[in-house]
Amino acid sequence: MFLWAGSKAAQGSGSERSRTIYQKIREYDILEKRRTVTALKAGEDRAILLGLSMILCSAMMYFVLGITMVRSYSDSVWTEESNCTVLNSSVVAEINCSYSCGSECRKSSRYPCLQVYVSLDSGKVQRLSYNEEAHEANPECFYIPKCRKEQTLMHTIVMNISERLKMHQQVLCYYDPSEQQDGVLLTRLYGRGAIISSLLWPTCTLVGGTLIIAMVKLTQYLSFLCEQISRIKR
Repeated sequence: MFLWAGSKAAQGSGSERSRTIYQKIREYDILEKRRTVTALKAGEDRAILLGLSMILCSAMMYFVLGITMVRSYSDSVWTEESNCTVLNSSVVAEINCSYSCGSECRKSSRYPCLQVYVSLDSGKVQRLSYNEEAHEANPECFYIPKCRKEQTLMHTIVMNISERLKMHQQVLCYYDPSEQQDGVLLTRLYGRGAIISSLLWPTCTLVGGTLIIAMVKLTQYLSFLCEQISRIKR
């Protein structure tokens, strides 16, 4: 009887030992799963934060481009293209300008006013300006160089432009179809290509941020489905 009791006690201690080992292994597995879930959750939170930051950055870029380039492009009345033939390109006057020579210091200088007349496809003769800024600053002059102390340098720049226009008799220009503005432009400050290329980067940033958030949410949903399926199988 003593031997039977001893063997029974030995079997009980062995089963308890194996149960203890099994519990330790299970606790270790649970702890590892919790660590993995915590690490995945932290990574998902960072990914969502990155996606939201990209979307916010793209919204800010859209706002800045909207009040600068897109607004200038939409407000411009020179929208129609035409082939212009250069009729005359000559310097007609010297225009006063001022340049900065330091803080609270400005000096005067002079630049040559180059007048360019062109003939449109319709036969109408118009004065040509370089772009919207040049037309607003002085519609009489084709190009307004940056005011400098060296008047000879400004004169050389303007004369080089005049010679190039004389060499290229046919140029592409932009005019106002409603004829509310006199004169035509050689180039627009912000053309359609510049607008499209400038909107490309914020669009890519917006799409990238949206895809990151969508992929994280999809991963979370698939993980939830796998967990539900594993519980059903148990």
